[in-house]
Amino acid sequence: MSLWTAAEALAATGGGGVANWEATGVSIDTRTLQPGDLFVALAAQRDGHDFVAQALEKGAAAALVTHLPEGVDPHAPLIFVPDVLEGLARLAQAARARMSGKVVAVTGSVGKTGTKEMLRTALSGQGATHAAEKSYNNHWGVPLTLARMPRETDYAVIEIGMNAPGEIAPLAKLARPHVAVVTTVAAVHLEAFENVEGIAREKATIIEGLEPDGIAVLNGEIGTSDILVSAAQAGGARVVRFGSGNYEASLRSVVVKGLVTCAEADLNGQPVVFKLAAPGAHLATNALAVLAAVEALGADLALASLALAHWAPPEGRGARWRVALGPGGIDGHVTLIDESYNANPLAMGAAFEVFVGAQPVDGVGKVRRGRRIAFLGDMLELGPEGPQMHASLAEHPAMAQIDTVHCAGPLMKRLYEALPEAKRGECCKTTKALAKKVPRLIDAGDVVMAKGSLGSDLAVVVDAIKKLGDATDMRQTGESD
Repeated sequence: MSLWTAAEALAATGGGGVANWEATGVSIDTRTLQPGDLFVALAAQRDGHDFVAQALEKGAAAALVTHLPEGVDPHAPLIFVPDVLEGLARLAQAARARMSGKVVAVTGSVGKTGTKEMLRTALSGQGATHAAEKSYNNHWGVPLTLARMPRETDYAVIEIGMNAPGEIAPLAKLARPHVAVVTTVAAVHLEAFENVEGIAREKATIIEGLEPDGIAVLNGEIGTSDILVSAAQAGGARVVRFGSGNYEASLRSVVVKGLVTCAEADLNGQPVVFKLAAPGAHLATNALAVLAAVEALGADLALASLALAHWAPPEGRGARWRVALGPGGIDGHVTLIDESYNANPLAMGAAFEVFVGAQPVDGVGKVRRGRRIAFLGDMLELGPEGPQMHASLAEHPAMAQIDTVHCAGPLMKRLYEALPEAKRGECCKTTKALAKKVPRLIDAGDVVMAKGSLGSDLAVVVDAIKKLGDATDMRQTGESD
């Protein structure tokens, strides 16, 4: 099905070029490009113009460029624009303008991607739903998501992130959401902000993109809630607060058992019961925000509640793996909790609480006692307070139930030094060095968690753990701890 005709793309971008093609998708990466895609030659780590010839060879319908790339026929299907990123943004504007459905945008210091995926799950059964791939939430990810949006979309879910002041509002204005969700505000990206209040003010700028009569779904439990609410009211938005208190969306009870979370809530006086195929009280809070957004969009709340039972955490954000040791698992197994995609103090604490709810198995390994073992990498972009924030993790109540902590990176060394000697495992300068030691640090019956910021590359530790045996995604098998 056609996503962009040449005439539409030329009109949207204001560019010039050949007008006899149709695109069925939009791509910025020749490694994942599909035949029929419009290739957008963005300049990132490398200039996308260097790959235009390859994109056309792989079947790209056309390419968005600033100039004729080397090795490309002058008569090739190209759109010439002064700036490729601006051209992509104009495609995004046009895609948003031609779409008659509803848009919900999600931001927050923690939980954006998981909440975005919950919204996808909750809405997919109620209409054609389009959502960002992975964490495409930045200055190119948001316009790319919009440019890929089919014109027949009923619900669009747009994730919006930031690293510095002034980034959210332009993306929100591009998305023009009917509903905006702020999951939470926490001490993240403090290198670019003076304090958490500054982060809250930046998150609140998502309100600037709301459509008239828009609705802001805001976390009522956080200390900066008043900043969010004031911004929403000043922008003319209706406010729906969520949390465990007496709010428009109130969480009444949460029960976590095995790999399942069950919750009861009250949404504008209406009782709601829902279940998630993942453990964590914090996930129930995010799910409540999702249901509040679903109601604000005018979708069916009961259907959305039922659909959430099929949601599970994205890769690197709490997914669980059963790693069978020895041929056919004859030597027992290890349970791996993969939290390697992101980390900050709030998310780390929530992960600890889920981690200590997982039960090791005694009597199956060489150690004879199953243990909870954490592999932790640096939490990045925390500013001058970063070292102390790492050290203070030693004081988290859940730490008492964690047997051994292995650390990687200069910041996590501060935690290592703050831990009781009995809990100290390995302390390495890099995650790669720690990954090499994995085989002698884990035994059958252990429950293992790996968590760190994406830039600290805990994924190499996760891969090392999986390679100990036959790794099976527990989301696919329905297994519990």
